[in-house]
Amino acid sequence: MYLAAATTGFFSGAGLIIAIGAQNAFVLRQSLERRHVGLVISVCALGDILFIVCGVAGIEALVRTWPGLLQLLRFGGAAFLAVYGLMAAWRAWRGQAALTQTAAGAVSRRRVVLACLAFTFLNPHVYLDTMVLLGSLSTQYGGLTRWAFAAGACLASVTWFLSLGYGARLLLPVFRRPAAWRVLDALVAAFMLVLCVLMLSRPLH
Repeated sequence: MYLAAATTGFFSGAGLIIAIGAQNAFVLRQSLERRHVGLVISVCALGDILFIVCGVAGIEALVRTWPGLLQLLRFGGAAFLAVYGLMAAWRAWRGQAALTQTAAGAVSRRRVVLACLAFTFLNPHVYLDTMVLLGSLSTQYGGLTRWAFAAGACLASVTWFLSLGYGARLLLPVFRRPAAWRVLDALVAAFMLVLCVLMLSRPLH
């Protein structure tokens, strides 16, 4: 019974977390640039675990009753995505050195953590997916079985970010060429700006 709940939680969490998003694009870039990858993975995974645990504990009901909070996060997140997207567009326009010239310590831990926290906590869809949706799905279980579901969802998050953070290194030979970075930055810029527009144009439910 516990194993079945954990398995359901794992695949439910994976289905939501693996979907392409701004946070995943950020993790991918940090991994390719070899910038504090372990720290980025830890912040993202712990953020998801916090949301999942809160959702299973029933806190999603509070989120539903505070629509103003989600709207605040909506506009704040859109502004952040717009700035990040424009920065990526500027990098794509200018071009940058090949990967071998990118120093891992060029960006401080503090800046990386702050950016990671912004991608995690300024995105209202993270609250809706991990806290509200997974929290709602967990209500079909009772007692410890509900927490087995939560454990499975948390494991999915940790597995995904570890795979994305360290698996992206398989692409390192490609990104030793400056042209590859320009393409990646152009795609990230377009993706972030589209997300910004969608976040502003679609009301949260």
